[in-house]
Amino acid sequence: MGQDQSKQQIEKGLQLYQSNQTEKALQVWMRMLEKSTDLVGRFRVLGCLVTAHSEMGRYKDMLKFAVVQIDTARELEDADYLMESYLNLARSNEKLCEFQKTISYCKTCLNMQGIRVGQQLNGQVSLSMGNAFLGLSHFQKALESFEKALRYAHNNDDKMLECRVCCSLGNFYSQVKDYEKALFFPCKAAELVNDYGKGWSLKYRAMSQYHMAVAYRKLGHLGDSMECCEESMKIALQHGDRPLQALCLLCFADIHRSRRDLETAFPRYDSAMSIMTEIGNRLGQVHVLLGVAKCWVTRKEPEKALDVIEKAQDLAEGLGNKLSQLKLHCLSEGIYRSRGQQRELRAHVVRFHECVEETELYCGLCGESIGERNNRLQALPCSHFFHLRCLQNHGTRSCPNCRRSSMKPGFV
Repeated sequence: MGQDQSKQQIEKGLQLYQSNQTEKALQVWMRMLEKSTDLVGRFRVLGCLVTAHSEMGRYKDMLKFAVVQIDTARELEDADYLMESYLNLARSNEKLCEFQKTISYCKTCLNMQGIRVGQQLNGQVSLSMGNAFLGLSHFQKALESFEKALRYAHNNDDKMLECRVCCSLGNFYSQVKDYEKALFFPCKAAELVNDYGKGWSLKYRAMSQYHMAVAYRKLGHLGDSMECCEESMKIALQHGDRPLQALCLLCFADIHRSRRDLETAFPRYDSAMSIMTEIGNRLGQVHVLLGVAKCWVTRKEPEKALDVIEKAQDLAEGLGNKLSQLKLHCLSEGIYRSRGQQRELRAHVVRFHECVEETELYCGLCGESIGERNNRLQALPCSHFFHLRCLQNHGTRSCPNCRRSSMKPGFV
């Protein structure tokens, strides 16, 4: 199969894929991969297969095609193709929650400077790196990467990338509990979809609606949260987007838990866990288990809660996600305090404070923790962030964290 035939087959597969005939599209692309001798065509079809398997949640297959694509790029001896394939390898590992590997491959991409497509891809690389840093609860590095990605998006007038970055920033601020910004950024993403997204995939609308749903729930606007989540789920079901379906089921469960409707919450957590396990989203599994544990605490069944917390801690420690570990220690602390078990209580208090130190989730001006309650935050140019009120009160122009010596302050 020559170059022209390869192009025709890729286009045929894309038309099928965009009309939701995913399996037929995959068959076309796989046939082309088997028959084509055109290396550029093979590279392009491997990129299509990476994207399709990502959206279906088949992350191990996504990784497999990314590895083959790197081999093809090396055969082509072209740095542009090599950078693109390393980005796909980074994304595959990000989806599989292999965050350290993601960062390593992203750094490899960023070191490939001075090539034709580098500036176009650097924003996507920075976004993937930011997501990986967030997965490891390295908040300052995550924010720095997201801001770089946003600058690339603005400089290249890349509205799709800007939309994706806004959703990741919504996730970031949701985790550090600045819910005003957690809502602002996905709303901005939704505006971009409305203004520029006529020819875009519906996944961009679904993604922004999901992140709005999360922020609305945390703000206590449960009706708005349900409405956004239903819109996102509708699109996810239409397009066979298993990863987004799992996230929506988790959000539905959290909404019902917030309403104290635990009978409705539990089966949705079960359904979310089933898909998270199927696709290999281990961080998603931790979030599901955290929600289930909170349900058992509400039901005053501490033993069941502690069993679930233990499973979640094992997963969170394996991933290196410090924020989840912190939340789980906090939940355990409350259980052991209510039962008067002082030895266990002290152990979890110590680990909780250690996690706060490791994540630097405290304000360098007042010493109070960040992420315990909803607070407006402000980032400085170095990407360290503080309570907005503290920056306003102290009038700080330079970063206190950057000025500080290597010795960290105690937790107040």
